[in-house]
Amino acid sequence: MAHNPQNILPFMKMHGLGNDFVVVDERGIAPRVDADLARAIGDRHRGVGFDQLTVLSDTDKADVHLTFWNADGSTSAACGNATRCIARHLFAETGRTELSLTTDFDRLIAKDVGNGLTAVNMGHPQLEWSQVPLAQEMDTLELPIEGAPTATGMGNPHCTFFVEDAGAVDLTARGAEMEHHPLYPERTNVQFAHVVGPDHLRMRVWERGVGITLASGSSSCATAVAAVRRGLTGRDVRIDLDGGKLDISWSDDGVWMTGPTAHVFDGVWHLT
Repeated sequence: MAHNPQNILPFMKMHGLGNDFVVVDERGIAPRVDADLARAIGDRHRGVGFDQLTVLSDTDKADVHLTFWNADGSTSAACGNATRCIARHLFAETGRTELSLTTDFDRLIAKDVGNGLTAVNMGHPQLEWSQVPLAQEMDTLELPIEGAPTATGMGNPHCTFFVEDAGAVDLTARGAEMEHHPLYPERTNVQFAHVVGPDHLRMRVWERGVGITLASGSSSCATAVAAVRRGLTGRDVRIDLDGGKLDISWSDDGVWMTGPTAHVFDGVWHLT
């Protein structure tokens, strides 16, 4: 993306399984994205619209640093599908097939695994109550909430319910309610999943600061980890989301997520 130092902010629109992102490249320039600008761009009626806005910036610890903004102007330390989208863009930019990216959560490795698929190691899951974080000490495997959900940290907090039919859940009502549950002082992403078959889950997601999304990478990782911990699947899990499929593998070196990405269009935002 070419940079204009005046009042124009170039951006890309990308998505992973319909989980959509605006991407701003601030490498080599002064930061311009803040909470107000993120909210303005994120307005699907008066702006561009996105589930997350991702900012690329320089770092001496990896090939690039990523900062994630939610549509409500809050930030998140992790966003798996956006990370895969950025990795795919950087593969095309550099001709490389492996690179490293830092987020506010961790240093992540991304690989081009062929057939247009991108894999990202999202790091090790956070399984202790204080890491998620939760408001008080408790076992994260089954929370004292109706439905006994599992809590997992993936750089952002998650609350995963295993139900008979994820499609039958009133996601708007239940997601909004659980996002603000008092056990989650930083709010939470909420997932509802059911077992389709061996190592195969169907999952729907409510993202904190966003609402219902067609897919979520970090939510898929958290759901797979929760399913493994509860004995519902093995460590290699296929997850069907509203927007498509992701493959999750909980390995000794972290949680790997593999799936497709798409570059939709380039544009410019006129700063006022």
